[in-house]
Amino acid sequence: MATDAPPQPDTATAAEDEAAQPLRLGLPKGSLQDSTFELLHRAGYDFSVSSRSYFPSIDDEALEAMLVRAQEMARYVEDGTFDAGITGKDWIMETGSDEVIEVADLVYSKRSMRPVRWVLAVPERSSIDSVKDLDGKKVATEVTNLTRKWLAEHDVEAQVEFSWGATEAKCPELVDAIVEVTETGSTLRANGLRIAEVLMKSNTKLIANREAWNDDGKRRRIENLAMLIEGAIRSESRKGLKLNARRDDARDIIDLLPALRMPTVSSLALGDDWVAIETVIEEKDVRGLLPKLKRAGAEGIIEYELNKIIP
Repeated sequence: MATDAPPQPDTATAAEDEAAQPLRLGLPKGSLQDSTFELLHRAGYDFSVSSRSYFPSIDDEALEAMLVRAQEMARYVEDGTFDAGITGKDWIMETGSDEVIEVADLVYSKRSMRPVRWVLAVPERSSIDSVKDLDGKKVATEVTNLTRKWLAEHDVEAQVEFSWGATEAKCPELVDAIVEVTETGSTLRANGLRIAEVLMKSNTKLIANREAWNDDGKRRRIENLAMLIEGAIRSESRKGLKLNARRDDARDIIDLLPALRMPTVSSLALGDDWVAIETVIEEKDVRGLLPKLKRAGAEGIIEYELNKIIP
């Protein structure tokens, strides 16, 4: 007796369903959370989350997000819990998550747009001046794997213990030295500590799961995300500048402008004698440049904020 063959999947529909699946994105909870949300907002993504939730809402149906500690992010991306995530190079190395794809360097931190440093810090009057002085000493840190590897590279035997927080307060009462992350060193100095050595510099990265990266649709969305975030970071220290000038003064004015490439020059409706000049400059140059432009004949100078710069 003949039986009906099982229904075959509609390959076109299956492909559409796969394409419609949201990209699962891990975002760092904790010290990087606010600066990450601000950066994503400038990149064009509107995330919002209540103080007790780990699941941000977003104005993009192609994305799903969850907040996770940066320290745990790499292993969740590596095992496929997330398709992509934002974490630090330091935590990728600390967790040994060698299989993740490092998509983009996102050089920002909780207070600035620059890398952080993991440093060996000791009390001001300590006799410890380098890693070699740690033999037989006790060190507290959150990055125990990185620290043990660093000590082994220098043939130093020291006791390394995990610190659950407030690491600066443990030295010298509980330990001889600490390995701690810092941006400016101000917190260390405030706790009577000095930097003896720098173990490594680290910056935030966008990482991807290898399987997701090999999926054309997901890879395209991850690359789009990287492009927009990098554009937002690139614009952080820059301003847009517009001004009008007589054509006869344009060359002298252009010579004053430090531009990404060459400024845009276009004719004005006022007539052939006038041009509009538009460019992008470093924010630190604005204060000294505007008076020079005015004296060179510039008029109607407008300085404006930038959200993204895409080269």
